[in-house]
Amino acid sequence: MATVKRIAPGSAFKVGLVVYAILGLIVGICMALFSMMAGSLGSLTGGGVPGARALGFGFGLGAIILFPILYGIVGGVAGVVGAAVYNLAAGWVGGLEVDIS
Repeated sequence: MATVKRIAPGSAFKVGLVVYAILGLIVGICMALFSMMAGSLGSLTGGGVPGARALGFGFGLGAIILFPILYGIVGGVAGVVGAAVYNLAAGWVGGLEVDIS
């Protein structure tokens, strides 16, 4: 059995950044598809707001760019906070025992 006594905050930041950026990309793609579809459907009714399609397309494209950045930053900060809390708790109780094979 190996014991994880400490997690480096920098390492936790990098892992959280990458994992949540990938999650943000997936959410951004879903949001982009939904907003583009909603913009197209809104303009099909005939009495829709002029430029609804462009707004849907612009928001969709923005979501693909903005969501991974925002999710990545929040995930990285959450990783650092989680590592700090883990290091504090591991100092009190001795760490996490892991069976590595």
